[in-house]
Amino acid sequence: MTILYNSSLQKATFFLTGFQGLEDLHGWISIPFCFIYLTVITGNLTILHVIRTDVTLHEPMYYFLAMLALTDLGLCLSTLPTVLGIFWFDAKEIGIPACFTQLFFIHTLSLVESSVLLSMSIDRYVAICNPLRYSTVLTPARIVKMGLISVLRSALLILPLPFLLKRFQYCRSHVLAHAYCLHLEIMKLACSSIIVNHIYGLFVVACTVGIDSLLIFLSYALILRTVLSIASRLERLRALNTCVSHMCAVLLFYIPMIGLSLVHRFGEHLPHMVHLLMSYVYLLVPPLMNPIVYSIKTKQIRQRIAKKFEFRLG
Repeated sequence: MTILYNSSLQKATFFLTGFQGLEDLHGWISIPFCFIYLTVITGNLTILHVIRTDVTLHEPMYYFLAMLALTDLGLCLSTLPTVLGIFWFDAKEIGIPACFTQLFFIHTLSLVESSVLLSMSIDRYVAICNPLRYSTVLTPARIVKMGLISVLRSALLILPLPFLLKRFQYCRSHVLAHAYCLHLEIMKLACSSIIVNHIYGLFVVACTVGIDSLLIFLSYALILRTVLSIASRLERLRALNTCVSHMCAVLLFYIPMIGLSLVHRFGEHLPHMVHLLMSYVYLLVPPLMNPIVYSIKTKQIRQRIAKKFEFRLG
């Protein structure tokens, strides 16, 4: 196929792909994806509804959880139209403005999720290492500022990417390997040097995910030091138990990210299906599993959800 240009606007049309070679099965493949998207939307909306309607959950820990649920919901909705569009309607064409808009939201929300996980680790650090100042340190106003900083930092760092991509002429194959637009994949289709995009992409990752993961590790090192200094074994377990849900969320975010990076860097010999599945795992598993983990491991959330269902059934 050749790249499609509008003679007056010089706009290219990219082509998204589903599961190559399995196009006849796209209808069946869409069933688990529909289930995943429905679960993500229902689960995160349930978390948001429970936190909003229950006054006892109006605490810093649950405000940060609401931020995580909002981010996961946004990340899910960023990929849903194109993924299901391909499976249901074979809608593969996507214009540059739509593609770059989707790219912006996917990458921005991924960085926001990293920032929110860092904020949640700060919450756990203050709650365990300095409990007497918990309510004075993490005030509602400060939590709002932390949320706004997370969004602004991520958006401002990702904003140059569409403009860096827009300057390219795309003379190679314009068929993308996924059902959504990603910076790394689009820049590889450019005819000219992509060194600036490479350097800026590494800079963004280092300034966000790199620093966030380092600070999360540091916060847990300090938490562990404080917990080990507690004399009572029961109190130590109780303190650590308050961190389990957050640690699961951190692992759910960083393990697929590291796995996807390794596959892209060292897995050129691997089947394309492996690359495809890893990208779906990275984008869909954290939003899918986070509300499930928090519903199971956080007693207050679990009880409130059970109470809501009992009320409705009653």
